[in-house]
Amino acid sequence: MKKILSLVIALAMVVACCACFSGSAKAEGKLVGVSMPTQDLQRWNQDGANMEAQLIEAGYEVELLYAANDIPTQVSQIETMIADGCEVLVIASIDGDSLGTVLAQAKEAGIPVIAYDRLIMNSDAVTYYATFDNWLVGVKQGEFIRDALDLDNAGDKTFNIEFITGDPGDNNINFFFDGAMSILTPYLESGVLTCPSGQTEKAVVATANWATDAAQARFENILSSYYADGTQLDAVLCSNDSTSLGVQNALKANYTGEWPVLTGQDCDVLSTISMLEGTQSMSVFKDTRTLAAQVVTMVTAILEGTEPEINDTETYDNGTGIIPSYLCEPVACTPDMIQELLVDSGYYTAAELGLE
Repeated sequence: MKKILSLVIALAMVVACCACFSGSAKAEGKLVGVSMPTQDLQRWNQDGANMEAQLIEAGYEVELLYAANDIPTQVSQIETMIADGCEVLVIASIDGDSLGTVLAQAKEAGIPVIAYDRLIMNSDAVTYYATFDNWLVGVKQGEFIRDALDLDNAGDKTFNIEFITGDPGDNNINFFFDGAMSILTPYLESGVLTCPSGQTEKAVVATANWATDAAQARFENILSSYYADGTQLDAVLCSNDSTSLGVQNALKANYTGEWPVLTGQDCDVLSTISMLEGTQSMSVFKDTRTLAAQVVTMVTAILEGTEPEINDTETYDNGTGIIPSYLCEPVACTPDMIQELLVDSGYYTAAELGLE
């Protein structure tokens, strides 16, 4: 495992370096617009900072704007980027269906669009998509729950599970949730897993804006309605770290049973600390440096008139057709992996995680 992690880290570093220096002479003076959805979640701050740093290192000028999770603001900011003469737009959308009109303006202006991490739906202006393998994120979460509870050897024993995913306007929740359920559904059907609340549908377990407080409020209701009598909760499938933190807050205030298995995604600082403290079981690490580096290589290829590297031409249909995509691979992170995967790689300092 350590050799695999070392190779993952080394590859991320190499890709980042290659992206930074590729085509820098031709990049000088070219303006790239980067639209991020919010600064409320740690990961988008990291994504924006990594993207800006690597694009600047490659010789580009960068217009980086955050939209405060407000769709009209994001639309207005993209209009500004078009007016400012951005030659490529990199967009992480707030709502995948909300940008059709403004992206039509980009297409009319001949500006290529890279959908970043969240697929932009129902727009033929989307040129490429760069993301992590989001189905695999869910699969890794489902596999972790399966293995942590040893479901394959459950015998007559049953386990209680609840579910919580992200914003219904984020197309990624379809992949996160469906990937996890591809692992867990057979156990639900056989009765090895049961969901006391009955809340197993994606639309029901969604969380607006991936907000911690919304996740906490919903989970407090679940605990008071279905677990107040001492019923044991064995696992919670949380699609990301911000929802996992909401579940943890609810559990700390309203639950006295044995602590359940909790999944997460993004390896945010607070959730990584929670893993070290034993309150979150795992998180799926998506190294934003790797994704940012890949986007830089895509931008460079586009502006040099060549085809960017693509490794998926089948999965991501945005309603107007398949969008050529590049998928980076996520890594399941458990507490014993934090030092090597997150600290030794330079993603965090030991001090940030309270390790010194």
